Amino acid sequence: MRWILAVVTCILIAGCGVAAQPESSKTVAAFEVPLRSEVDRDQFLAVLRAAAEPEGMHVDAESAQDIAQGTKVSRAFAKTMNAAVRRGANDDEAVASAMDLPDNLGNIWLSFSKGKDPQLSARFRENAMRQIMLHWPDTLSLPIMPTGAIPLPGDLIRTSNGYLVKPSESHKYELQSTVKPGN
Repeated sequence: MRWILAVVTCILIAGCGVAAQPESSKTVAAFEVPLRSEVDRDQFLAVLRAAAEPEGMHVDAESAQDIAQGTKVSRAFAKTMNAAVRRGANDDEAVASAMDLPDNLGNIWLSFSKGKDPQLSARFRENAMRQIMLHWPDTLSLPIMPTGAIPLPGDLIRTSNGYLVKPSESHKYELQSTVKPGN
């Protein structure tokens, strides 16, 4: 009986494809924000809330206690922030997300989507980034690939103006080399 159930499960999984992302979910801008303390984290969330609320949005953020509990479970869950800016009565649209990764703790990757109302999303993004740059001037831009993805951290080169994809890794992202040899 277990064998039959396993075969049926495999057939059902094989029939599942990757669903196309709606255009509104496409990432249009992304940044790395250096948050070095709990105070920075709280100020960052306050900045997001201040930019979100006038636009009818709100911020959902994992508590420090929940984050600590996840880290206790496994190093793979280590992070200092996991937050999203949402819109809609049922949180049906994520306009922005902010989180860090275990190998890059304290460097929050903040990404913004196009949104169902691109003008509203752009206004929120501009207001939020204006305040973020005032508070954390070392914030750097992250490249957005043609697919809307952000490259893996190990595939990036940090520059004073933001990150670029390493020339040796550009093939993964269907790019021409982003840095000329010698630069």
